[in-house]
Amino acid sequence: MSATVTALDTPPSAPSGLRSLLRRIVRPGAAALAGVLLFLSFPPRPLWWLALPAFALLGWSLYGRRLRPAFGLGYLTGLGFLLPLLSWTGEEVGPLPWIALAAIEAVFVAVACMGMAAVSRLPAWPVWSAAVWIAGEAARARVPFGGFPWGKIAFGQADSVFLPLAAVGGTPLLGFAVALCGLGLYETVRRVIDFRRTGALPRGPMAAALLTVLVPVTAALAALPLVDDAAEDGTATVAAIQGNVPRLGLDFNSQRRAVLDNHVRRTEELAAEVEAGKVVQPDFVLWPENSSDLDPYRNADARLVIDEAVKAIGVPTVVGAVVTPDTGKLRNTLIEWDPDRGPVNTYDKRHVQPFGEYIPMRSVVRLFSSDVDRVRRDFGPGDKVGVFDLAGTKVGLVTCFEAAFDDAARDTVTHGAQLISVPSNNATFGRSEMTYQQLAMSRVRAVEHGRSVVVPVTSGVSAVIMPDGKIVQRTEMFTPDALVAKVPLRSSLTPATRLGTWPEIALLLIAAGCVGVVSVQGVRGRRERAAAGEPVALGTGDAG
Repeated sequence: MSATVTALDTPPSAPSGLRSLLRRIVRPGAAALAGVLLFLSFPPRPLWWLALPAFALLGWSLYGRRLRPAFGLGYLTGLGFLLPLLSWTGEEVGPLPWIALAAIEAVFVAVACMGMAAVSRLPAWPVWSAAVWIAGEAARARVPFGGFPWGKIAFGQADSVFLPLAAVGGTPLLGFAVALCGLGLYETVRRVIDFRRTGALPRGPMAAALLTVLVPVTAALAALPLVDDAAEDGTATVAAIQGNVPRLGLDFNSQRRAVLDNHVRRTEELAAEVEAGKVVQPDFVLWPENSSDLDPYRNADARLVIDEAVKAIGVPTVVGAVVTPDTGKLRNTLIEWDPDRGPVNTYDKRHVQPFGEYIPMRSVVRLFSSDVDRVRRDFGPGDKVGVFDLAGTKVGLVTCFEAAFDDAARDTVTHGAQLISVPSNNATFGRSEMTYQQLAMSRVRAVEHGRSVVVPVTSGVSAVIMPDGKIVQRTEMFTPDALVAKVPLRSSLTPATRLGTWPEIALLLIAAGCVGVVSVQGVRGRRERAAAGEPVALGTGDAG
């Protein structure tokens, strides 16, 4: 009889165990899927809207969670997002640096998710949670080693309906609006499900949920008049040279003279096309970062061929060069080269790339990858804002990696830039998505500051972007080319440019205040339970 009872009892217990397992894995799975959806919302895919269901899923995963589980769920989201997004960092140096970078950056996402879970106990929680997410992005953009802002939600929104908000409050407000709308979608669905289950519909909370969805969209539509490509200061005809590199990968650095010759050749070809009347004469020419890795101040041959190319085109040209002083650190420099006077002005890149242009903790990093020794001499940062006066046009200079930093483009505009140039060198990263991710940053910067942005790249994709973020000309990757376009010049300042860091500071204060409120509530609740003789769980929060 006992055997019969056991046999009859076993089948029901199996589905129960399966259900328990599913309950355990469904929330972590949703958190990881949220990260994957965030990745898929980024270029080159035109799927910006996937960020909304991503934040809705993340909101469901974190709502009411204790802090420790929220950290784990957030870490899964960070890995699901950043591992595929940053895969280009391992293009030539193997998976270890890529995985290490993604694992470290995912910690920032995990900590932000702890805060998001904590403030989910407050009324109108999507607002506070979205602010906490932006606080996490702000931290990631500054530490360690000067920060790594790659993967800010705003950079995936170059084609989105929310883009005009970049002109209002920059990338922090744009990212906040996207996160808020996605979290608000979850809160709205949660309220509807509660209503269907209980028949009770609290009007205040439901109205608040709907507003978290409607307000960001309405605000973006209201900001549309700020997105303007009118030529306030006339126009300029600009040429961007893409000389190409001899081969992909890190070894292109050993072909320094070939890279220089490619850019000289394509500039001289453009000069011949102008002389033949096939192309309009540009007012100035922009070469990419690292178009001359031979120091023209020390290498007479490099100086001669650059000078000949600039004389051939007959207009001021910005040349990207590696400057090698006798002592001290190298400089990633943009040189204003005049056809009559030669080099007349320079800008040294201010945000140099850790583990790319300089190696922090070199002896430690060498234990994990010998590729650090490819960077034999570190680059040092410049200390002045780059604005060149090229044939009467003030051009702001933002070198490659700097496009990810809010202050880099903003500083050039507040110093008078009527147009922005983002000379870049992406050859190290082959045909990966890195180029398209970076190009999207330049499109967001165009709208943020109301400026045309010209992106000359050694190997592509080079592009001409209007102040409304639209690309009007672009090249193919790893193809020599020259873009010539008439672009509007502008001098007015958008609210985002005028406000500077204040929108981000406001969101940080909101996030800190809400986390502080929850912390005080938690301490008070623990004291009350302790006084009542109830068990107290330390360090995990009060929500279940």
